[in-house]
Amino acid sequence: MSVIDYVREFTNDRGNGRLPELGIILAFFAVLPLFAVSGYLLRVFTIVVVFALFTVALNIVFGHTDQLFLFVGGLAGMGAYTTVIAANSIGTTPWITLPLGVAIAGMIGGTVSYVAAKRKFTVILIAIFTLALQLSIMELLTGARGLTGGSVGMPVQGVGIQSDIQFYYLFVAVLIGFLVVYARMIDSRYGLAFETIRQEELAAEATGVDVVRYKVIAGTVGSLMIGFAGAVYAFWAGYISPGTFSFLSIDVLVLIMLTLGGMRTLSGPVIGAIAVVSIEEILASYPQWRLVIFGTLLIVLYLNFRQGIVPNVKSAYRERFASESG
Repeated sequence: MSVIDYVREFTNDRGNGRLPELGIILAFFAVLPLFAVSGYLLRVFTIVVVFALFTVALNIVFGHTDQLFLFVGGLAGMGAYTTVIAANSIGTTPWITLPLGVAIAGMIGGTVSYVAAKRKFTVILIAIFTLALQLSIMELLTGARGLTGGSVGMPVQGVGIQSDIQFYYLFVAVLIGFLVVYARMIDSRYGLAFETIRQEELAAEATGVDVVRYKVIAGTVGSLMIGFAGAVYAFWAGYISPGTFSFLSIDVLVLIMLTLGGMRTLSGPVIGAIAVVSIEEILASYPQWRLVIFGTLLIVLYLNFRQGIVPNVKSAYRERFASESG
């Protein structure tokens, strides 16, 4: 399919509803660097986009098929480490070995989805299973000192991009690409199958939906995205260590971002990333109270936005529009 055909198909009746939302996200991040009065603030903006990438991926896996992957950091780490180690081994730029790292992450995620679907794991069992994998991957990255540098980590060389602003817009381009892929999937038969599986798995099987196949598709696509984002994140950071991809550093924040922003929405992961990173930056000045204040704020937000910020805002807008029309 040519690019023109792809764009034409994306802008059909189903895709049209998402185009304004996608355009607003693109415009917002395009002009955001204009407000970066310092290099530090630009790095904060970049972190927002990076975590939005992880959250979009988790939205596909968990939001739409109830596969609670608690090894987002592990998948990102496998993508990053595989890419960097392979590049160092053959003496080339990590951009050349990036597909290998992404493929490894996708293969791991797809395999986990296959095992979980075939064994009919519940959400809780998938969470426990993937959390165990997360801890195992961190131990592997720490223990294989000869390859990974152990807990100290290893530098990432040969990327070729030196400017933070170039990296920022690279991440923005990847984010828009992820959102287009997400919209395309959800507005297709895959989205319909995902929703059927999420609502009632037994009923989905009874109507002929191949539950295992669609769960594996969701797990693989989400994991490919995570592996890609993790590798490019490593390129930007210039240095990676197991701590970069730990459960507390990645998974906890990504899950909060997805739930807070709104699952099964296009802009929810983006709004969630903006909100959580902003709260963390504000609380950075109060390290002794950070966890207490952060936890309290999240409880308040969850009580007032149980379905997430985006669904609640859209619901309030529809109600107001209906009352004005009436």
